[in-house]
Amino acid sequence: MSVATRELRRRPGRFAFVGIALALLSTLLLLLGGLLDGLVLGSTGAFRAQDAPVFVYSADAQDSFLRSRITPAERDQIAAAPGVTGTAGLGLTLDAGRLEGTTGTDNLLDLAVMGYEQGTNVLPAPPGPGEAYADAALQDDGVTEGSTILVGLGEIPVRVVGFVDDTSYLLQPALWVDLDTWRQVQTASRPDAAVADGVVQVVLVDGTGTPESLVTAVDDATGGATSSLTRDEAIFSLPGTAEQNATFTALIGTTIFVVGLITSLFFILLTVERRSLYAAMKALGVGTGALVRWSMLQALLVAGTAFVLGGLVTLGLAQALAGQIPLLLEPTRAVVTFVLLLATAAIGSLIPLRRIIRIDPASAIS
Repeated sequence: MSVATRELRRRPGRFAFVGIALALLSTLLLLLGGLLDGLVLGSTGAFRAQDAPVFVYSADAQDSFLRSRITPAERDQIAAAPGVTGTAGLGLTLDAGRLEGTTGTDNLLDLAVMGYEQGTNVLPAPPGPGEAYADAALQDDGVTEGSTILVGLGEIPVRVVGFVDDTSYLLQPALWVDLDTWRQVQTASRPDAAVADGVVQVVLVDGTGTPESLVTAVDDATGGATSSLTRDEAIFSLPGTAEQNATFTALIGTTIFVVGLITSLFFILLTVERRSLYAAMKALGVGTGALVRWSMLQALLVAGTAFVLGGLVTLGLAQALAGQIPLLLEPTRAVVTFVLLLATAAIGSLIPLRRIIRIDPASAIS
């Protein structure tokens, strides 16, 4: 260990290139992870706020929240399905609104008006008619408790009675209202898609057994009139969510591969340069294992330092870009990135292992 750290202190320039490269790649990994979390979590908050294990759509909606319609008769069939212990309705209108007393398009608020009828661990019980719980993200737009938001084309007044965290739908902050208020907004803003009394878009199902067994039981009970999904399936059925996850995961995987490639190439070149030194150390009785540990320790130290530098750059960029892009820096993501970076750097440093083993002290020194 002392040999590895002594070389790093005495000849830092030798490791500068790989250190800078890994710092830039660390920044890229953290930014990609932050964008993935920001996009996915910002799109799925409304669904993650639900406790129910099963989401039921109408069969002809093709798992689209906005197109789905569940009639009272179908809901009765859902409630009567084996294993079902409770149901709750959900409705959604993607709309715009503005604070009372403001004018102009600059003051418009993007809203996901969510009608619901059952509280969860995240959501309180539904508010009264004309009232709403607002997503905390709306506070950045000047919304406070007691504010009145004029919603949709009908400028329906909705008074904010409290805030909830992390409940956005497709990056639009949610406004949580009772189902009657939602129907009023839907009819005024989307008269071509108005819903009748008792109709909801999605039915949330609680019950006994596994979510998969409930899915089968519900769809059988309705004779195929519904398409049921587990909670996780419903989350990834939201537009763009699965595609975003796949794309960013591929980019992160590619970046990790580049980390390993750069590290391995650097230590291959370093091994060639150190050939005589390794031969001399072997002649003095230093084992191959010790030489490998020397290289691996240097790789870990360089990668760890690079991650710290990359993390500082990422924090600075996050501050500079706050509010402009959906960047969310999660501690869990940072820990996973750190572990992946160290593991990949360590593996990369082992690539020259064969060269180290094959060094013959006598022939190398002569």
